[in-house]
Amino acid sequence: MLIVENNPKSIGAEAYRTLRTNIQFSSLDKEIKSILVTSAYPGEGKTTTISNLALAFAQADNKVIVVDGDLRKPTVHRAFEVTNINGVSDVLIGKVSIGEAIKEYSENLHVMTCGTVPPNPAEMVASQAMKKLVEELSLRYDYILIDSPPILPVTDAQVISTFVDGTILVAASSESEKQGIKKAHEQLMKVNGNIIGAVITKVKKKSGKAYSGYQIYYGSESEDMKM
Repeated sequence: MLIVENNPKSIGAEAYRTLRTNIQFSSLDKEIKSILVTSAYPGEGKTTTISNLALAFAQADNKVIVVDGDLRKPTVHRAFEVTNINGVSDVLIGKVSIGEAIKEYSENLHVMTCGTVPPNPAEMVASQAMKKLVEELSLRYDYILIDSPPILPVTDAQVISTFVDGTILVAASSESEKQGIKKAHEQLMKVNGNIIGAVITKVKKKSGKAYSGYQIYYGSESEDMKM
């Protein structure tokens, strides 16, 4: 899953580094520090995307934290192979401090997992405590990357998109239905989410032989969402 770390010379790893560069130059007027990564449906590669993007930022000497904002079916702890004890939900209810919930993956890359899966995830991500958490992390890190549930089944991603600097929409080229992607885009636009781009995962090789892992294509919202 962590191709940037395990196979840094691959085409896929280079694609994530290109994504990193595009994000850094995506806004001339406002610095993009807090970024939500979401998708229309489950299984489209958003956790793989956010994990590799975080590694790409960290390797460029940025201080980065990945936050698991999916309080329903968290997966970030599995991607980085860290414990899920004490995380976002535990910070939000005041059980632990922010510092106690942060896990160090490497010198420049930290992780805040979901923690205890709560019975009221929608209310927790919409709380003032969640907004304050993102604000506090923005003071500590160069980039905050937030994983979230897919947009269409639940509203969590819409809510989080209202208090981050930008949102990236991930879609699997072989699996996503066109209408589903359009609807996800519309849902984000309804709450004035700042969509800074789209990532297309599981792209077929030009030869048509098998999928080339998690290669990606990144483009601006205006280019990629006109369907």
